[in-house]
This record gives sequence, structure tokens and C-alpha cells, in this order.
Amino acid sequence: MLFLNSQLFMKEIMVEADEPKRNTFYVEVSGSGLPEVDGLFVPSTAPPAKSESGTASSIGYWNGKMAWDRADGKSARSPALSYSNSYKSWRICRLDGHLAYDATCEDEMPPTDREWHVYKKGVAPAPKVVLHYYDPRQPCPAPNVVFVLGGPGAGKGTMCKLAEFQLGWTHLSTGDLLRDERQTEGPTAATIEECITAGKLAPNEIIVNLLKNAMENVTRMTGKKNFLLDGFPRSLSNLEGWYEIFGREAELPKMLYFECPYAVLEKRILGRAKYTGRSDDNVESIKLRFDTFKAETLPTVDLFKSTGKCVEIDTSQDRQAVYALVRGHLAKYTDKKFATQRLTETAEMLLGLRPYS
Repeated sequence: MLFLNSQLFMKEIMVEADEPKRNTFYVEVSGSGLPEVDGLFVPSTAPPAKSESGTASSIGYWNGKMAWDRADGKSARSPALSYSNSYKSWRICRLDGHLAYDATCEDEMPPTDREWHVYKKGVAPAPKVVLHYYDPRQPCPAPNVVFVLGGPGAGKGTMCKLAEFQLGWTHLSTGDLLRDERQTEGPTAATIEECITAGKLAPNEIIVNLLKNAMENVTRMTGKKNFLLDGFPRSLSNLEGWYEIFGREAELPKMLYFECPYAVLEKRILGRAKYTGRSDDNVESIKLRFDTFKAETLPTVDLFKSTGKCVEIDTSQDRQAVYALVRGHLAKYTDKKFATQRLTETAEMLLGLRPYS
């Protein structure tokens, strides 16, 4: 599960002092020594009042920071999770209203990146705290997906990373998800291992479900709904797997297709071979991978072209020119605060504007 540092919320929730942003976040508490503390906390509905520090609080707020009630309504204290100005700490109470756990800090949201302190009425271990942008009891909002395809060395990974670091999109690679599932010994790890050992591709159902779960997790934890799926769908069979999970009635995502001549691809891959250490970065493997791409992936690209959902980008150009095109095609869904920001150091390195550190 992804855990989001509460500091990332600061800029999003701080608005004019007399007009606080409505509390729409949810807090999940789990793994505490007290089962009665665990559970879902929802935006507080406690009426406006003055706190112990004399701060006037409004609905959803306490002591000038967001506050939450237990979703089951069983707590004797409302709000049940709130901030204390007197003690400069976040606090979680038991059902009887006594405080059980606290975290001394001035973060704008309950911290998720550190261990909470076991207070007087608490029992070790302290719980884990996770912030949700959306009510976890409700279906997750639909993702905005763009498929990204191109031959080996076409620049898919570089451009997807740029869009992630610079434009706020989330970059997902099926290869990375499969590797993570194996390493963390997830529920489908054994099946994936068997496929790899036998030299077979992982079943479409597993691949698409990994993508779906990853997107839902990111959306719930960060509020982000823009996703670039790097190297998917690699085949018409992959696309059928997408339909099986998301349904045929759902609108088909758009595709960015990175077009690049074979000679350029070969030169790039051989040039990077001395840095990557990849065993398949050699002339024979490049030819085999390119032939596989033409046989299995190009029919998928052609299908998207025929439906008007494919944007072709010439990636034989320099990286800055390619990125400008990618940024333009993603602009409609890119948050303006990302679209207008200056290039980060990571983005400059990816664009070749400064050496890698």
C-alpha cells in the first residue's frame, strides 16, 4: 500500500484563513493495540465550538486543522481524531473518549510517515495511519488513462518519467508491477513465477488487475487520476484482457504511439548498453525485440489509428522537441499548477539539459 507524507497535503488545503477548504478526506487507522481505535474516520460533523485553546472551530475543523469522527459513530468524543494547539500534537481517542495515541508535530494533516506515540490510555503497538482522498467505502473514481506504445528504444520510459516528475501524471509499467508482485509475494506471485520460468507471458487477467489495483491505490492515496500505461497493451490479446476487467461499454483510452526508425532505435540501444547492463541490449536481441513488436504490437496500434484514438509522435527528434509534443497532447488533463512550473532538476537531467548526478 502506498503511504503519503502528510506534508504533501499542505499546499492543497491551505486557503484563506476565514474560508477553510471543506474537509473531504478520510483517515484509516489500523494495527493498533486497541481494536476499538482501528477503523475508518470520516470528516467531523461536530458543530462550531471553541477548543481548549480558545480557537473557534468550524464543521470539519478543530483548532484550525481538519478533524474526523469515527465512521461508526461510537466514540464518546467528537471529533475523535483532531489536533491540539495546547500540546502541538495530533490525537486519536478510544471509544470512551480517553486519548490513546498522539503525534507531536505541526503537520497540516495526521502524519502517515512516522510512528505515533502510545498515550496514557493506549496499548502498544501504535497504529498505522493512512489518508484517503476518497471514501474507501465507495467505488474509486474512474482513471484517466493514456496508453503509451513504441518500439524498443523509442523513449517511452523517458517521456513517461518526464510526465510524472514534471506534469503530475502517474507512470505505470506492467513490467515493474509484475516484478513488484513477485518480490512482495502477492496473491498472484506464484503464477507469475511459473510463467516466467516456462518462458510464457503472464495471463492478461493478472496484468490488467495489477494495473487496475495500482491505479485505484494511487487515486485513493493521492487524488491523482491521470495515468500513463507504459508498454500496454502489447497485443490485441492484452486489449481483450482490458475489456474483460473494465468492460466494453467503457470508453477506450487514447494512445500515444512513439514512431521511430529502426536504425535510430538500434543506435540508441547500443549507445545505452554500456550503462544499463541489460543482457538484451545487443544487435541480435534488438532485432528480435523489434520483430516481436511489429508482429504483436503494431496490430494494436493500427486498431487505435482506425478509431481515431492514436496520436503518432516522431521520437527520432531530440528529447526536448519530443517532450514538447507529449506535454501538448497531455495538456487537456494536466493540472495547471504542474503545467506552468519550471523544469525540475530531474526533468532537466531526463531532457539532457544537465548531467546526471
